[in-house]
Amino acid sequence: MSTGAEKPFMADHPLTLGEIIRRQRELAEVPMRQLAAMTGISNPYLSQIENGLREPSNRVLTALAEALQVSVDDLRAATESSLDDDSRAVLEAINSDPNLTKRQRVALIEAYSAMVEVTLQRRHRRT
Repeated sequence: MSTGAEKPFMADHPLTLGEIIRRQRELAEVPMRQLAAMTGISNPYLSQIENGLREPSNRVLTALAEALQVSVDDLRAATESSLDDDSRAVLEAINSDPNLTKRQRVALIEAYSAMVEVTLQRRHRRT
């Protein structure tokens, strides 16, 4: 039974960004179609995000955060807090590399995150 006081990002396995978005949507009791409409994206695209098949752009992530009344930083922090030390080190290396532009950093982080999410989902399905 949920008391509402527990943290929404807790799980037996590290949560993906899509899982966090879905949990926040469910906590807000907002149907998927309604959230998609509120953020200006299609229902199938939101479904792909929630299922870890697509990584949302910064614009879409910002729109989702606003619609769910959470901050983008909270969504990202929840994802990063579920990462192991190795994954966190990779993200820190990307963010601190002076030879990358901001756009390159975002692209690398999105690609890396998407690959990690796919791997975690496959591992989770096996258990």
